[in-house]
Amino acid sequence: MRKSIPMAALTAIVSALSVPQAMAADVTAAADINSAYVWRGLTFNDGIVIQPSIDVAAGGFGFNVWGNLDVDDYNDTLDSGEFSEVDLTVSYSFDIGPVGASVGYIEYLFPAGGASTSEIFASTSMDIVYGISAGLELYYDIDQVDDFYATASIGYALDINEKLGLELGGLISYAGKDFTAAYAGGTDSGFFNYILSASLSYAISDTLSTGINVNYTDSMESDALPDSAMDSDIYGGISMAYTF
Repeated sequence: MRKSIPMAALTAIVSALSVPQAMAADVTAAADINSAYVWRGLTFNDGIVIQPSIDVAAGGFGFNVWGNLDVDDYNDTLDSGEFSEVDLTVSYSFDIGPVGASVGYIEYLFPAGGASTSEIFASTSMDIVYGISAGLELYYDIDQVDDFYATASIGYALDINEKLGLELGGLISYAGKDFTAAYAGGTDSGFFNYILSASLSYAISDTLSTGINVNYTDSMESDALPDSAMDSDIYGGISMAYTF
């Protein structure tokens, strides 16, 4: 059942949006069309999905609204043409020397049915050398699951020319026992999934860009992420973004 946003989230949203007028906000509207909806290695839909989003950022504060619209009904388990998920995220980003850091809150809402849940998160990232960066992320479900999901990642970014960019990435994750049981039907904590990704982005103008991506994910330990929770290991799609 969809529930109201907790007061802490409402306060954070107001703080993120109520920045001084002298502080210009960047607003980006985007939409992805993907071959599947895969979240942390778990298949939520192995058919076509459309995932629009709005992102507002100013003074380190950020507010994001993201949705998943199912075009495919996933073997009659989903209603095609309807949103099965809407996520609200508030965050604050800052630098600690050469390290970029971010903390925030995510509210997961399921309009088609199912109990919503909430996570808090913290992340760090650092440029290493020659376009290579590394990052750590920790998510903790404070509502339905009361457990964590953590990732370590490495990426490489290359500007092929002024308009075309290439990104390659790799990620491994580890999850607590209650997280694996709730979301994947797992029986133990452990290394959860890994993801290998590649994407190309193209700047059509100063405000409009498009891109294409492909990803591969698989289970790392079957006790944590059983194969039965994964219908799509290769997925990808196209994206379009406009910055106001």
